[in-house]
Amino acid sequence: CAWSSIRGEGYLRALFLRVRARQGKKKAIGAVAAAILTAVHGILRDHEPYRDLGAEHFNRNDRQRTASRLARRIRSLGYEVEMRPAA
Repeated sequence: CAWSSIRGEGYLRALFLRVRARQGKKKAIGAVAAAILTAVHGILRDHEPYRDLGAEHFNRNDRQRTASRLARRIRSLGYEVEMRPAA
């Protein structure tokens, strides 16, 4: 289930990509499987349908950290970056 769930777009794929970047494919699949089990437990316990948090879930939660990470990446490519909020 975990392998097939990362082929689509959504929270589970975003989770896989996030964990894979730090810990590798096997740990990432384990994290996705754990997330699926947690979701199934909540669905069965509360009798509510599954609501996908979306692929942008991690970016929405911590905008400043995401912006800093992207600026650091651009600097590593040899560009100068100035950070200021959009109007």
